[in-house]
Amino acid sequence: MCLLALAWNVHPRWRLLLAGNRDEFHARPTAPLAPWTSAPHVLAGRDLQSGGTWAGADRQGRMAVVTNVRDPRIQVPGAPSRGQLAAGFLQSPDGADHRASGLLAAAEAFAPFNLVLVDATTCEYLSNYPTPRRTALAPGLHGLSNGDLDEPWPKTLALKTRLADWVASGEDDVSPLWNALADETRADDSRLPDTGVGLELERMLSAAFIRDARYGTRASTLIAIDHAGHGWISERRFGPDGVFEGETTLRIGPGA
Repeated sequence: MCLLALAWNVHPRWRLLLAGNRDEFHARPTAPLAPWTSAPHVLAGRDLQSGGTWAGADRQGRMAVVTNVRDPRIQVPGAPSRGQLAAGFLQSPDGADHRASGLLAAAEAFAPFNLVLVDATTCEYLSNYPTPRRTALAPGLHGLSNGDLDEPWPKTLALKTRLADWVASGEDDVSPLWNALADETRADDSRLPDTGVGLELERMLSAAFIRDARYGTRASTLIAIDHAGHGWISERRFGPDGVFEGETTLRIGPGA
């Protein structure tokens, strides 16, 4: 993922709500959201280059999502894929607390990342930037992009606000969340972060939805899991220049 907002234990029905976009080069091979052949309980898209995932759930109602941290000064030659952080949790039987504890010791082997792991009782945040750290998130709304947790980048703040508004509305129609993920508004230059990639690229990356021929939003994802571990995960996919390529929704829960 490159942008997400999540609501943890604040909605009367949904224990977890997540809305997020994955931005990536269009040439990178990717499998759409589906149960994994090698692990049918895992419900996620898959990066076919490195084998991991950016976001997914399992049939027991656990969830994992990972973002990279944008800092071109840091290079970690031979680092394992950050997508394996999310995939490894979903493929394992581990609880979020146990998995986060174990990953903390290995975190420095990876390029900079943010990771959120969720099970029935815990929402764990783990990062290795600037140093390894983890925390159990309290009930509330949180946002992530390619900076720190809840860092006030314009698109992160905007998505958090729109998720908060949807939660407060009491509505079931998730169209406002899809619309938030499709927002192509770019931030004013005065509000742009400086992540070392130059002004033109900062401008392009400041939109929630990035439309470009080579690099852009490849998938938009919504996840909703209730207090019994049931719910759904839905993905909309996009090709070069933001052309819509398909949508998939899968049920979450034992026996789903």
